[in-house]
Amino acid sequence: MRERKKLRKHDYDYSKPGFYFITICVHQRLRYKNIFGEIRNKKMYLNSNGEILLHCWNDLPNHYHNIKLNEFVIMPDHFHGIIQIIKKNAAGNGLKPFPAVTFHGLPEIIRGLKTFSSRRINEKNSNLHFRWQKSYYDNIIYNLNMLHIFQNYIIYNPENWKQK
Repeated sequence: MRERKKLRKHDYDYSKPGFYFITICVHQRLRYKNIFGEIRNKKMYLNSNGEILLHCWNDLPNHYHNIKLNEFVIMPDHFHGIIQIIKKNAAGNGLKPFPAVTFHGLPEIIRGLKTFSSRRINEKNSNLHFRWQKSYYDNIIYNLNMLHIFQNYIIYNPENWKQK
C-alpha cells in the first residue's frame, strides 16, 4: 500500500498562536467542479452549497474560541482561508480561576470545518454524497509580508481563475 505524502511540517505545534493559510479541495474536483458556485466576470457567485460553506466558516469562532478568521475565498471546487490562532489569557474571578480554556490546533479546526460543511451539504442534497479531500494544504505565515502576500492571493483568486 502506498504511503501518503505528509503535508504538515514535522515537529511543529499547530496550536501555536499565529496565522495559517489553508487550502481545502473537494474530493473528485472534476466531478464537482462547480459544487460551491461559479465564477462569472472574474467574480465568484455562491450557490446554496457555497452559502453553507460560508456559514460554516463564519461559525468556526463559535466552536473554537482561540481563533480569529482573516481573508478567505470560496472557489468553485476549493476553499482558501487564513486562520489566526490566538492565545487566550487564563483569567480568574477573584479567588478561583475560570475553567481551563481548550486550545484547538489547526488540524482540529479544519476537521470541524470539513465535518460541519459536508454534513450540512449532504443533508440538503441527499443524493450528492459530497466529500472533501482527505487532507488539506497549509502554510505557516511567519511575518506581515507573508500575511499580505497570502491575503492578496485570496482577494485576487477569482480574477485569476482559469476554468479547468
